[in-house]
Amino acid sequence: MIAIRPAAERGAVNLGWLDSKHSFSFGDYHDPAHMGFASLRVINEDWIEPGQGFGTHSHRDMEIITYIIKGALEHKDSMGNGAVMKHGDVQHMTAGSGITHSEFNHSSEELVHLLQIWILPAEKGLTPGYEEKTFTDADKTNQLRLIVSPDGRDDSLLVNQDVSLYASILQQDAVLTHKFVAGHSGWIQVVRGAVDVDGQTLNGGDGAAVEQADSLQIRANTDAEFLLFDFA
Repeated sequence: MIAIRPAAERGAVNLGWLDSKHSFSFGDYHDPAHMGFASLRVINEDWIEPGQGFGTHSHRDMEIITYIIKGALEHKDSMGNGAVMKHGDVQHMTAGSGITHSEFNHSSEELVHLLQIWILPAEKGLTPGYEEKTFTDADKTNQLRLIVSPDGRDDSLLVNQDVSLYASILQQDAVLTHKFVAGHSGWIQVVRGAVDVDGQTLNGGDGAAVEQADSLQIRANTDAEFLLFDFA
């Protein structure tokens, strides 16, 4: 069973320096029908104006993944990490017992476009942690590239939850099939382009929950990019 979350129905926040679309309830946007899915609590698609960003703020007991689509995001945190992330970079933080960090558009000229993803951890009070890896377009083209997993297999980022996250860039008419772990559910988030998912069309910004399915076939109607979650 596939339940589509259309891009146009997401929560919307525009602060001038930030344009954000929320697939699930977040901040001032509250929708009891969309509070998350499985261990997935947040998918925010953000566009941040040049030189602008989120000042120092805190998190705890959350697994936070940032997927850079375009531009450059500057990160600093209370663990002493600092980085400028660009297209292809994926960051994972375990907020655990508590962290503070800031995120700013590193460019004075170009927007930064990203997905921020929050996953509920398997345990509370974990020791905070930070990882970052680069996954090139070639790594993801016409295949499902594992980028986050509970065991760090295939050189993926390690998350404290039973979820595997794949990224893919599909060329038009290419087809992929994903077989879910027995008893698992899934979520697909389209970054750009259009894909056919078991006969249903999803466009950029659309998401879809997948339940009671052994496998999923994804065909690119145009050149497309998407993320696929496999959840316990």
